[in-house]
Amino acid sequence: MEANTERKPVIFSAIQPSGTITLGNYLGALKNWVSLQDEYDCIFSLADLHTITVRQEPAKFRKNTLEAYALLLACGIDPEKSIFFIQSHVSAHAELAWVLNCYTQFGELSRMTQFKDKAAKHADNVNAGLFAYPSLMAADILLYQADLVPVGADQKQHLELTRNIAERFNSAYSPTFTVPDGYIPKQGARVMSLQDPSRKMSKSDENANGYVALLDPPEVVMKKFKRAVTDSDACVKYAEGKDGVNNLMGIYACVTGKSYEEIEQEFQGRGYGDFKTAVGEAVVEHLRPIQERFQKYIADKAYLEQCYRNGAERAGRIAGRTLAKVMKKIGFLPAR
Repeated sequence: MEANTERKPVIFSAIQPSGTITLGNYLGALKNWVSLQDEYDCIFSLADLHTITVRQEPAKFRKNTLEAYALLLACGIDPEKSIFFIQSHVSAHAELAWVLNCYTQFGELSRMTQFKDKAAKHADNVNAGLFAYPSLMAADILLYQADLVPVGADQKQHLELTRNIAERFNSAYSPTFTVPDGYIPKQGARVMSLQDPSRKMSKSDENANGYVALLDPPEVVMKKFKRAVTDSDACVKYAEGKDGVNNLMGIYACVTGKSYEEIEQEFQGRGYGDFKTAVGEAVVEHLRPIQERFQKYIADKAYLEQCYRNGAERAGRIAGRTLAKVMKKIGFLPAR
């Protein structure tokens, strides 16, 4: 009997280690990363090179990166099943990013809405790295010949640019890069602020009650959900114009696996107080084992170091092959 040698599709995804990882990050991306590991060849990265487009305090940056690595392991990223590494440990990312800068048009980068938003937010530090950020993101993806990239609504434009860059390079030199498609998870892709459900949940929210951090203690989680914005209907039903309730229903569905219909039935005739308490309790219970595993990992620095070094070595082998192919096709003299 022949062994099944069919290649699994490759998925690449990255998250910045710039501080607090929120419930929105988890339900929108990390929870899906965990479930993808059995079906795909997964390559996950902490995108620390992207993080320095905003000034970082070095000691805090190192601490945040290590804690983010431990927290992603605690969420269920398995370094045996997947490649999980820190971006700056694989120099091919920076090298390919420079090459791709030269195959990306100024006009393309200037149209990126995220650049405009971040430039407005950090008007005192609109640096070239912030402008060329999408070229580095393209390098991240294309180095690993990724077939799929999980994307939220705010990253679709960057993925489209990545596809354009790959096609432009392939057309100029012959097929070199896999042109990636977006992978959009069915549920939980967009978790909104608990205080302003018209905006995405974000750690940069000026109101700390707007977001839940994965490491928030249970009493803090409960307090934030009890203060969550709803509406005057006092009816747990998914409907247009009920952004706050819709958001809470989405969160509850994600952590319990219940459908919206089941949630509506469960809270029929009950007020928002009961509903918000139930959502908070469900989130606390869902986060409890993650927080316990995090404490175990963060206390074992040697294990974390072993994991991220091994991850960088495995990622570096794949990235190095792609980079060597690119350098040869462009016409650079080989270094060895």
